[in-house]
Amino acid sequence: MRNDQVDPHQRRPGVPRGGPGEARDRPGLFDAVLFDRDGTLVYDVPYNGDPDRVRPVPGARAALDRLRAAGLRLGVVTNQSGLARGRFTAADLARVNARVDELLGPFDTWQICPHADPGPGGAGCRCRKPAPGLVWDAARALGTHPTRCVLVGDIGADMTAAGAAGASGVLVPTPATRAAEVAAAPAVAADLNTAVDLILWRHRLGAPDPSPPRPGRRRCVLVARSDSVGDVLVTGPAIRAVAAGADRVVLLCGPRGRAAAELLPGVDELVEWALPWIDPQPGPVDPAEMARLVARLAEIGAEEAVLFTSFHQSALPLALLLRMAGVARISAVSDDYPGSLLDVRHRVPPGIPEAERALSLAAAAGFALPADDEPRLRLRPDRLAPAPTAGTATGRAGDTDTAATLPEPGYVVVHPGSSVPARACPPEVCARIVEALADAGHRVVVTGGPGEAPLTARVAGRSGIDLGGQTSLRRLAAIISRAACLVVGNTGPAHLAAAVGVPVVSLFAPTVPFGQWAPFRVPTVRLGAADAACRHTRATTCPVPGHPCLSGIEPRQVVEAVRLLDRRIADGGGSAVPIGEVGVGTGGAPRTAAPAERGVRAGADVPGRPAAGTGPGGVSDVGGHGVVLPVGDPVTASAAEVGR
Repeated sequence: MRNDQVDPHQRRPGVPRGGPGEARDRPGLFDAVLFDRDGTLVYDVPYNGDPDRVRPVPGARAALDRLRAAGLRLGVVTNQSGLARGRFTAADLARVNARVDELLGPFDTWQICPHADPGPGGAGCRCRKPAPGLVWDAARALGTHPTRCVLVGDIGADMTAAGAAGASGVLVPTPATRAAEVAAAPAVAADLNTAVDLILWRHRLGAPDPSPPRPGRRRCVLVARSDSVGDVLVTGPAIRAVAAGADRVVLLCGPRGRAAAELLPGVDELVEWALPWIDPQPGPVDPAEMARLVARLAEIGAEEAVLFTSFHQSALPLALLLRMAGVARISAVSDDYPGSLLDVRHRVPPGIPEAERALSLAAAAGFALPADDEPRLRLRPDRLAPAPTAGTATGRAGDTDTAATLPEPGYVVVHPGSSVPARACPPEVCARIVEALADAGHRVVVTGGPGEAPLTARVAGRSGIDLGGQTSLRRLAAIISRAACLVVGNTGPAHLAAAVGVPVVSLFAPTVPFGQWAPFRVPTVRLGAADAACRHTRATTCPVPGHPCLSGIEPRQVVEAVRLLDRRIADGGGSAVPIGEVGVGTGGAPRTAAPAERGVRAGADVPGRPAAGTGPGGVSDVGGHGVVLPVGDPVTASAAEVGR
């Protein structure tokens, strides 16, 4: 064993290091953890206005104290429609919240939606989960951003609200949680203590391991991610972490990910090579070709290598070639025994987002992101094509052409294709989605890669602007960057949108785990049957007749998801508008609050105390908050939430 070789057992994931009172050694992945109240922190008593009936769930106090000891701020985000329904008074609600705070607090912020579900066709508020308004308000009250927050809840509406704000979500199911909600959640924990284990592990994953001592700044480090566009993009934060500790970074990529690799910050040189143990359509292993690869790797002169892989791939074949090329220190994730091939053998719990998986490996190898580099996907601005302007589109080679006319920024992009057929939404469904978005007042741009022009023409029809086959990856990034949101399956452009900070309506086939492959740290609404028979099969072609996981998506669900992602919800003080008039980038007339919509101000920070600027008893007019959201459909509250 070399002096810097890590014993494999030291890299096993488990309960995070540290205990009560231990300070963080660097900023972690999160600033705050938000909790649903009923069913998550305390037992659910429908329409409870009696503080004597408040009972914390087992282990709640200890779990919350572990988060506080880690330096994380805590908040509560709760729907309390009983106020609007007249089931309890504002004073009752304040007393119940004060009792929760007494037993489990102090909490750093309370965010409360007092509105009732208005029913089909009614006008909803911006704050009632699954709308993300409460999450945005909590993050704002805590001086952070939703992407640095985790929301822990017990039903699907909690997870939708978290995702639509860009926060992480952890579902702790109860008997009231539906099986479909469990299947759709990005992460699931058996209880609060287990949820806290996961949160703290993820929170600290970017901190470098101090044992064994890390060698000094490296002259040259080779990083490897030989995979597709999306795989390369989600590795970007980890590559930036390596670049922060090295003078030169060389990226070994495959031909399918080359275009994305060219856009990554922190990369000084690219080496393109198809690896037969990674490529989905590999040729036979050619000994002469492997000898040439070893020689090329030796030419690089790297002192160290960090090998990034997905959860189903092995880094060991490449590690063997790197040893033959003379690389002295190699780090990788490996469940298989590596012998002497690895110096740092890292392990990661299942279900961790791919970007975080890669970041944790970089940290295990001794490379951490600088404190001022937020762990999100990024692109090199100098490598992007110029942003297209209204009245221009892109040519077949990515140059300006007159084939189509781009609208002003704020349009919706629909990308129907996918490199994996099982993840592509059926064309006829995508065509109906484009029509529905156009009917709702959105300007729709349909994009597609080389060879997808027939598909995009069919999907765009007469309602969308067809750019199929007309964009390079660089120009596609520029087009998406000017969009209000992107409607797309689990494919490369979803991660491209995350890299330019554009919200995503994810038409996600459950062949791979959503928690690992969802767009990273960007507002996202997931649609599709998460519990379909293809779940976690990693199928490349649909194994079920009729493609039921995506063919059942209704166009109105997509329109509603786009509304959930409307950036005016994040603004907090925006006006509500009538249903049918909500559109990304469009305005709306304010309306007067109905009597049932008046109650505790969303955002009252101290339970039991009237908020500043409210009237007698802490009552305030909240009717002007947010945008109007349709209700009663799959992206809105489940039956289990009635009364919360």
